[in-house]
Amino acid sequence: MDAARLLPWAGDGGKPCYLVGDGDGCLSRVADTIESVQLGMAADLLGHTDDLLSDRTATPEQLRYAIARLAESLREVHRVARSRGARLAAGTVRAEPPERAQPAGGARH
Repeated sequence: MDAARLLPWAGDGGKPCYLVGDGDGCLSRVADTIESVQLGMAADLLGHTDDLLSDRTATPEQLRYAIARLAESLREVHRVARSRGARLAAGTVRAEPPERAQPAGGARH
């Protein structure tokens, strides 16, 4: 039996969504793409946050907005990490193609 994969999005009421399959189907590729986008956006957000923190004129509203986006991003990245960790433990993670190995915005840290 194939292992269940935690998908990078939530279902109704924020409940986790899972996919059971061999990892080669269309929905698996969509999930791979979404994970890649989420990780790239997290890297971009870190860069933006670094810039904002170094700006002494940043307003409390700007900082609150950045914190809210960081919290959203952290939830997404945590879900990706849990999903990949579970698939590693089950031996079902396949190597990513080189073009998707690094986040879209490039690593800043």
